[in-house]
Amino acid sequence: MSEQESLRLSSARNRGGVQRVEGKLRASVEKGDYYEAHQMYRTLFFRYMSQAKHAEARELMYNGALLFFSYNQQNSAADLSMLVLEVLEKSETKVEDDILESLAKLFSRMDQNSPERVAFVSRALKWSTGGSGKLGHPKLHQLLAVTLWKEQNYSESRYHFLHSSDGEGCAQMLVEYSASRGFRSEVDMFVAQAVLQFLCLKNKNSASVVFSTYTEKHPSIEKGPPFVQPLLNFIWFLLLAVDGGKLTVFTVLCEQYQPSLKRDPMYNEYLDRIGQLFFGVPPKQSPSYGGLLGNLLNSLMGSGEDDDAAEEAQEDSSPIELD
Repeated sequence: MSEQESLRLSSARNRGGVQRVEGKLRASVEKGDYYEAHQMYRTLFFRYMSQAKHAEARELMYNGALLFFSYNQQNSAADLSMLVLEVLEKSETKVEDDILESLAKLFSRMDQNSPERVAFVSRALKWSTGGSGKLGHPKLHQLLAVTLWKEQNYSESRYHFLHSSDGEGCAQMLVEYSASRGFRSEVDMFVAQAVLQFLCLKNKNSASVVFSTYTEKHPSIEKGPPFVQPLLNFIWFLLLAVDGGKLTVFTVLCEQYQPSLKRDPMYNEYLDRIGQLFFGVPPKQSPSYGGLLGNLLNSLMGSGEDDDAAEEAQEDSSPIELD
């Protein structure tokens, strides 16, 4: 028997063993013996981990969590969900789309107001970037954003869309957000904020996509450019200027549209950062903002990023918060 055949048979036996165990545990849960079943799951988890059976441990905990969720046993389900993450961390499993989708599914089943959900998503994002303290894998952010959008948690959804590469999805969510929660006079402000924030994250492509999709699909925005709303025209010109990289164009643009930019005191803070990133504007030599402005690079752009980001953080003396 070849080594490959031996491994295949061993894997099949392990799979059969997991299925038999799952059958017994499912029977306990169906009878309402939730506590006993939960403890048995934990016992098997540590047994599998001690035997380095990481795939079996992850599969068992994942299916167990979904089972407990189906019986509205939120605490037990959340605990097993955290054990799924523990397997991923300790086994140094590579990030793959199917794993990210399974994590997003667990997230979607958790009580929206539970502290366990906050802890789960924070830990999942950290794992998805190798525990380096970066922002999290864009695909996971996109999946989380869609879940939160379905829950009509628009502000949290927007945060995760900003860290994804899904400008189109972000725009569609913002159209719904604006239509259901905003005033008609603010339709331009919803997309302006998103575009400026994407640019602060050096994501020109998503900034362009979110603008074009939002202005095309929003029922209260007449077809453009040019647009009826001056702020939309400013954003349109800004995106063109970013591609050109000419400081004089950027400066004149910001001066000409100051009445529109004064509608939100954060706009000029975003533009300071954009000027540094795309037009070579030196950072302002001023104290860091506190309070609500907080720290841009820690709150939105994460901490402990790579050397390039760290250098940018040192150069940027005008931190702002994108939330």
